[in-house]
Amino acid sequence: MSELKSIELFSGAGGLALGLHAAGFRHKALYEWNATAVETLQYNQRMGHPSLQGCTITRADVRQVDFKKYYGIDLVAGGPPCQPFSMGGKAAGMNDVRDMFPQAIRAVAESQPRAFVFENVRGLLRPAFSNYVEYIRLQMEFPKFSISENATWDQNLARLERHKERVGKESAELRYRVHVHQANAAEFGIPQHRHRVFFVGFRSDFVTDWSFPKTTHNDSDSWMTLYEAISDLPDPSSRAGKKWHNHLLQSGAKAYPGHTGSPLDRPAKALKAGAHGVPGGENMILFSDGSVRYLSVRECARVQTFPDDYVFLGSWTEAMRQLGNAVPVKLAEIVGSSVAKALAGQAPKKSEFSANEAL
Repeated sequence: MSELKSIELFSGAGGLALGLHAAGFRHKALYEWNATAVETLQYNQRMGHPSLQGCTITRADVRQVDFKKYYGIDLVAGGPPCQPFSMGGKAAGMNDVRDMFPQAIRAVAESQPRAFVFENVRGLLRPAFSNYVEYIRLQMEFPKFSISENATWDQNLARLERHKERVGKESAELRYRVHVHQANAAEFGIPQHRHRVFFVGFRSDFVTDWSFPKTTHNDSDSWMTLYEAISDLPDPSSRAGKKWHNHLLQSGAKAYPGHTGSPLDRPAKALKAGAHGVPGGENMILFSDGSVRYLSVRECARVQTFPDDYVFLGSWTEAMRQLGNAVPVKLAEIVGSSVAKALAGQAPKKSEFSANEAL
């Protein structure tokens, strides 16, 4: 099988990128806007981390990137900013200027990859956003459909629906089969209850048989606990703890209603980045005696299944924000492996356009 090539938008600190590399993809480029996250990516690349070798890491506003130069690439991936749909934020959704799904769709339209993987928070699937999710899905199905700037998003949704009815199933235009799936990371052996929504698409001029990976840890008896994830790490306040990257005690942890920490005998609560710093409860350990302390950055990295040799730069708040925004590496690998396997078995349909071009 030839090497699978990919690009990624909104890379953050690299959770999705590391997982996709482990799944067999080789990144040509990673794009991210947050300066500290870019520094984290570039530092680990300089330190020789294999997942980041051979790719260009760029701090960029994706609205200014020309994706045509990646025409015919195997995979476009990324996590468009989730604040517009986050349950912890204002949930402005389609009215939020931080909604970057249009840029993700533009990247697909311009590069015409064989497949794409985009992830977001489960808040996107709330009933209030159901029509907008369908709008996103239809744009991903027909990424070159011209969206009218003089129409509202729901008017454009109606135009897309009419377009789909008109072209039917045998259209030769650029089109993708799009799957939308919600996954809880704990059900895939990850020590965290983290619900993510994945949009996975395959270009329609290829034949493929794909379904979202099946869960492997389906009940509380099989879940990986927070204790199992971090028990071999020394206490972050100890001398031994100082020998580990990003493993320092952060003082000031305090429980309050709705933010009571994560018990050690269960998967951790979903790590949160927070709009104004780091929320306390989601990123704390709740001990059996009722006391709490913040998880160290390294412990949070374990929860997100980052390797121990991966270093996070920036202040404690910045490092925790990078982790709170990340995709668990292992979950990205599981989803990516299923996509890689499907791509390996793809054969082009003779009756449709050929959008593959040698890179």
